[in-house]
Amino acid sequence: MEKKLFEFKTKTIVATGLGAALFTLLFMYVKVPTGIPETELQTAYGVGAFFAALFGPITGGLVAFIGHALSDSVQYGSVWWSWVVASGVSCFICGLVYPKLRVEEGEFGAKDIVKFNVFQVVGNVISWVIVAPVLDIVVYAEPVNLVFTQGAVAAVLNSIAAGLIGSILLVLYSKTRSKKGSLTKE
Repeated sequence: MEKKLFEFKTKTIVATGLGAALFTLLFMYVKVPTGIPETELQTAYGVGAFFAALFGPITGGLVAFIGHALSDSVQYGSVWWSWVVASGVSCFICGLVYPKLRVEEGEFGAKDIVKFNVFQVVGNVISWVIVAPVLDIVVYAEPVNLVFTQGAVAAVLNSIAAGLIGSILLVLYSKTRSKKGSLTKE
């Protein structure tokens, strides 16, 4: 079965809601401080990358965008839109790997892990080294040195979180799926 990159079905709508809720909770409560102001290792990006790889770029982008926006709203009373947009972009780009993976068919080996991680690292670098700092400067008039430092640290940390947590979740999930041709009729 050929996967359509931008297909949006009931299953993906449900996955988006579930993913956004998990992302929000992880983003608020399961993070590791780095010493750089407002920059933590966020485990939520592992879940965002997992949903992106499993359901595609629209789901991935919405999971991170909605989850980050809800988290900011609840924790701070307002949304820091430059980073919310960057979150959505990072998981959207990660979701572009979706048609190249066969996780639902029980396949997620070493080559798939490499493909997944190439996409998520590219997504994180674009989002945190370019999108977030540029929007911080343009929208919020933030200091250039600070936002590019935050962005670089976020790119590395979010790539680590997405790479480790996302890869582990995809490997484990693939093991719950039946491989094509593995069932025989008696």
